[in-house]
Amino acid sequence: MGKFSIPKLGFLLLCCLAALTEATYVKYKDPKQPLGVRIKDLMRRMTLAEKIGQMTQIERTVATPDAMKNYFIGSVLSGGGSVPAQKATPETWIEMVNTMQKASLSTRLGIPMIYGIDAVHGHNNVYKATIFPHNIGLGVTRDPNLVKRIGEATALEVRATGIPYVFAPCIAVCRDPRWGRCYESYSEDHKIVQMMTEIITGLQGGLPVHSKKGVPFVAGKNKVAACAKHYVGDGGTTKGINENNTVISWNGLLGIHMPAYFNSIAKGVATIMTSYSSWNGKKMHANHDLVTDFLKNKLKFRGFVISDWQGLDRITSPPHANYSYSVEAGVGAGIDMVMVPYNFTEFIDDLTYQVKNNIIPMSRIDDAVKRILRVKFVMGLFENPMADNSLVNQLGSQEHRELAREAVRKSLVLLKNGESADKPLLPLPKKATKILVAGTHADNLGYQCGGWTITWQGLGGNDLTTGTTILQAVKNTVDSSTQVVYSENPDAGFVKSGEFSYAIVVVGEPPYAETYGDSLNLTISEPGPMTIYNVCGSVKCVVVVISGRPVVVQPFVSSVDALVAAWLPGTEGQGVSDVLFGDYGFTGKLARTWFKTVDQLPMNVGDPHYDPLFPFGFGLTTKPTHQN
Repeated sequence: MGKFSIPKLGFLLLCCLAALTEATYVKYKDPKQPLGVRIKDLMRRMTLAEKIGQMTQIERTVATPDAMKNYFIGSVLSGGGSVPAQKATPETWIEMVNTMQKASLSTRLGIPMIYGIDAVHGHNNVYKATIFPHNIGLGVTRDPNLVKRIGEATALEVRATGIPYVFAPCIAVCRDPRWGRCYESYSEDHKIVQMMTEIITGLQGGLPVHSKKGVPFVAGKNKVAACAKHYVGDGGTTKGINENNTVISWNGLLGIHMPAYFNSIAKGVATIMTSYSSWNGKKMHANHDLVTDFLKNKLKFRGFVISDWQGLDRITSPPHANYSYSVEAGVGAGIDMVMVPYNFTEFIDDLTYQVKNNIIPMSRIDDAVKRILRVKFVMGLFENPMADNSLVNQLGSQEHRELAREAVRKSLVLLKNGESADKPLLPLPKKATKILVAGTHADNLGYQCGGWTITWQGLGGNDLTTGTTILQAVKNTVDSSTQVVYSENPDAGFVKSGEFSYAIVVVGEPPYAETYGDSLNLTISEPGPMTIYNVCGSVKCVVVVISGRPVVVQPFVSSVDALVAAWLPGTEGQGVSDVLFGDYGFTGKLARTWFKTVDQLPMNVGDPHYDPLFPFGFGLTTKPTHQN
């Protein structure tokens, strides 16, 4: 008996080792396993609580380590302007994201959370990030390669702060400039919006050849998951009222508001956000036909559908009036991840109750979780859940600022240049005795950037972040012998007696976002009109309009020598001066119709009785000049 003991012991040890290895080898953690196998393996291990946790997205202010662990939270976001500290460094952002991620990884199954943020014109919540022109300006360029490069730069700046997911691009087709989100739309023409979905390729990376239709794709650690929004018809509401009702036929919806979603899905977009708005009276957040039957089943979208901020609450009017109904309607419609964002226990309790009582079938929960896990696996979040400091130097890099400056140059539209073609005012001479720069927007970085910059609504002034105002850009550009005088709102006497060679007047709209930007009058803010009259009545002048949409300019056109639409150019004001002074020519063409009076609205290219001040596609051009 004794002589068999050693081999027997060895055999037992081997068995124990094999069992141990089998216990530690987990299929879903093995990147060599096929995607479907990993998803299936993880899902069979998950409890209902773990599944519902994956469907829950909460705001960073409530995302304590305990909340992350105890509720198995799948995602965290920063709301507009929600930051770990004022003027926080990338390192501070990384530390915050990693603290939450550590809590997620400490759970039984160690499923990483995904952190999302609005990066809608660069990494716009973050101090010292490059702020690119808003989409309304980018549409003017009709340059998909430019927006692809902006997507690449934005991905790097977002990853520089440890964040792997952005709520961009907005692919709304804004059909009425009275809408407060019109600047988030590339154009009134769906073809331009479709062209601009190339930003998704920049954000996520190019789709590998032979990719399966509708499967999300994110090319690793230097890229981010994107989000096409807001599905669908957000830009078509009556009178441009935000979150309102889009009244249009099925063919109209399909022909105007839907096409850019086809392109986004074809490019492997990871997520799609539903719109607060309704289509013919039916809330999009509760529209099973469009979210499940059309988007998921017909278009074969395989990423996840996310709600907007408190999107479920707003299914009812007033919001949150019957939350359990909202949960049933929203999740039942096909929303996979819910941007709660604060009162997450209520959402989790309601959804758990509904599943346990067969109000929402388990198959609906499994569909949602499968999609969320698919995105997390595809983007390598399981292999690389923790952020590091390797990309911090990308934030606001010189290379990205040069790209933004190029985008500004290409986004400007020259609407008037002299009383006749043979007497143009632009390009301006760099060498002049004395020039006047005036207007509320000439030396105001916050106004130049617009809404969704550092805070949700945007800010005024020059202390919000790093950048170049138009005044500073003019001073950088003119000859050293040229005297630049700045007066925000000079009176006519000052201008008359000033002996100025010419003047640059920069006026426009204040910053705004979403409903706060809804406007029925679309005027240049005071004292802008008075500044135009005081200055342009006495000296040759170019008026530069900083706005998120066409505004009322008809009363001033005859009294100004040159007129430039600069939209919301962002931090790189030098791009404006590059073109004003002829280092580069004007090339931009309107991607929106410029109306004469607001009574004409809505008025889009192709409409009967189309009678604009400046038509869609209009834009004068200049050639670069070689001044010293």
